[in-house]
Amino acid sequence: MENKAGQNTERMLRIRHLTKFYGMNKSEAFRMAERGEEKNSIYEKTEVTLGLWDVNFEVQKGEIFVIIGLSGCGKSTLVRMLNLLHRPTSGEIIFNGRNIAGFSKRELLDYRREKISMVFQNFGLMSHRDVLGNVAYGLETRGMSKSKREETAADMIQLVGLKGQEHTPIQSLSGGMKQRVGIARALANDPEILLMDEPFSALDPLVRKDMQFELLSLQKKLQKTVVFITHDINEAFKLGDRVAIMRDGRLVQVGTPEEMSAEPADDYVKEFVESADKAKVLTVGHVMAAPSCVVSKRDSLDFAIYLMQREGNSTAYLVDEEERLKGILTIEAAVRGRQRHQSLEEIQWQEAKTTTADTTVRDILPVAARTRYPIAVVDAVGHLEGILTKAAVLSSLA
Repeated sequence: MENKAGQNTERMLRIRHLTKFYGMNKSEAFRMAERGEEKNSIYEKTEVTLGLWDVNFEVQKGEIFVIIGLSGCGKSTLVRMLNLLHRPTSGEIIFNGRNIAGFSKRELLDYRREKISMVFQNFGLMSHRDVLGNVAYGLETRGMSKSKREETAADMIQLVGLKGQEHTPIQSLSGGMKQRVGIARALANDPEILLMDEPFSALDPLVRKDMQFELLSLQKKLQKTVVFITHDINEAFKLGDRVAIMRDGRLVQVGTPEEMSAEPADDYVKEFVESADKAKVLTVGHVMAAPSCVVSKRDSLDFAIYLMQREGNSTAYLVDEEERLKGILTIEAAVRGRQRHQSLEEIQWQEAKTTTADTTVRDILPVAARTRYPIAVVDAVGHLEGILTKAAVLSSLA
């Protein structure tokens, strides 16, 4: 399997037949759930609340795995089981080949301190400590020396964009800044898994968008395994390598945003997906076309003109010997150059507007609306991968 960054991944967590009931008469509730009875019916007859029923999925190393559902669907219960804040009624949570429910007290403490960290919706910060003191707290509980933990905490504070705020009181921070502190504190322990329970839902829309971008930027640098909880389908599709949709304690479907858009498991998933903004779901990679007019410096102007005429295009893309994009050649510039007996190297190329395949259509819309020529799609080192026309962007949203 590969994540959004195209990296091969391995399994980090495996969840098998995970079930959680709250109440006394769990045996009868279990039998009713086996027969397929709904959550409300089980509660009416047994006064037992079904938190989760027979949940199965895997989380791959280095991916952002998003769990989404309406209030009461069990998503927060599920994420709190991954660090045993809630213990399962039955089922297994496998980490590094072991069921964490079987950990000793010492092993569970080490697991929570060193392997997994959590970022909460309400920040969970200590008002009597400044930013540095909050970020360093987990390292302090591990017995790290003051100089070392403060050095590590300062690095994390800089990483989340709060350098210079180390000694700022928590009460004076904005909501977005508080959440950055929460993320820095979670990252300071260098956990293998980061749990995020609706961390941005209390923020206003603009700050929330900034924090989503910040998380994706951090993920590119750190490649952490993230389990992210949300009730917002747009947020889920923007952040998630894969998404799990839950309903009434049951897992309905797991897949990439593209898979869910193309093949929803049932009408419930279909309604969820249709409520998403397509521009936030689709990426440039889904709507770009293969570049049909590509020339190199070794080619002649006559060949470039022939190629554009043959393909019915008014532009060609100039690449170097390693297929890296150098610029755009327009038909007008090519014809003028031929009249002046110029070579490809001698004529003036247009600078190309560029984007990457994983950019969302929504993010590229403003550029597509303004540019005169198709946008070039390049990889991290500038290799030309495709072109994006204004028509392709607009038709993808129809």
